[in-house]
Amino acid sequence: MENQEDITGELRRLLTDLVAIPTAYPPGDTTEMATHLVSFFEALSFNVSTHEYEKGMVNVVARMGSESPQLALNIHVDTVGPGDLELWQHPPHTATLKDGLIYGLGAANCKGSGAIHLYLAKKIAERGGPGKGEVVFTFVTDEESLGPNGMSMLRDKGVIKPDMLLLGAPTDNQLIVSERGVLWVEITTGGQPAHAGEPQQGDNAVMRMMRIVTHLERELNSRLQNREAEGMHSTMSVGKIKGGHNTNVVPSHCTIEIDRRLLPNEKVEDAFREIVEIVKECGEPEKWVQLKKIRGTNGFLGNLNGPLETALCDAVEECTGSKAGYTTAIGVSDGRYFSGDGIEIVNFGPGIGSEGHASNESISLDSLVESAHITINAFERLIGFKDK
Repeated sequence: MENQEDITGELRRLLTDLVAIPTAYPPGDTTEMATHLVSFFEALSFNVSTHEYEKGMVNVVARMGSESPQLALNIHVDTVGPGDLELWQHPPHTATLKDGLIYGLGAANCKGSGAIHLYLAKKIAERGGPGKGEVVFTFVTDEESLGPNGMSMLRDKGVIKPDMLLLGAPTDNQLIVSERGVLWVEITTGGQPAHAGEPQQGDNAVMRMMRIVTHLERELNSRLQNREAEGMHSTMSVGKIKGGHNTNVVPSHCTIEIDRRLLPNEKVEDAFREIVEIVKECGEPEKWVQLKKIRGTNGFLGNLNGPLETALCDAVEECTGSKAGYTTAIGVSDGRYFSGDGIEIVNFGPGIGSEGHASNESISLDSLVESAHITINAFERLIGFKDK
């Protein structure tokens, strides 16, 4: 096991550097972060490339070794915004240690895991490279927006073709091997504008949307309440609404966006068709109602007892003296883009998921150190180092 004092100090330094660089979405600009990471990996003699599919959204890929198996490690470095700064007890872009916790925007989601992956990269370089195959570190953006310009594009462009994918995530050092899919749907209603003093002369698009939402919530939620698997639930939530342009005008336009989380055995296209059918049943004139799929990806079921999972479970037991635990994700990870590729996908990392997206986001220093020990141990079991 790595020296405790050395690893603690190094992880703090690495995390401090990551937290100090703003990467909030919107806009998800990672130009400065990419410069920092490229310099870090080039100093370790990794083969480094950057991939920018949308201006400012820069992804960094660092690789060492060759041939198979290819183990890809992933971190999303974009964060949500800090929100109301008055709610923060410490500056969001300063990694502040207090009472065993490191505070900072992205500390848990997912720059803590980022520090661990950087520490692992240093160990790989110091020990001559991977013992077999190729190890590829990916530090990406566009995850918080569920957008296509990060890990999704790296896959689609063939930049990475992993046999195993380890995603750093705030799992409290437990394993996530199954994940829900996600679907975002936009519904737009139209109507006839009129003066609010004579609303009967118009056709209110907001009222039409209210009828659709009421119908959708009643009909869809009654179906979803019985859809459950492996501790995961099928859900629907209305996340955004916008309508009208002035209080004294009957609105002619209204738009909502829906977040639909899918069980691994549910498919995006089927879920979209289900929403379309339920909205049609509402009886509103079709010319005044439009539905559009914004984006969506299927979930995945874990490859139990695969080599990556086995290595992590054995490492957890050796480093902690306890059996590995499993948990389920509230959100979704970039692993979903590989759900149909037949590869092993595991989310693992320090921190608690509920800390992400919250004011005064923090991560336990002990959790960070423990996760680093486990990750290095698992890597040695799975890939090994060239000097052995």
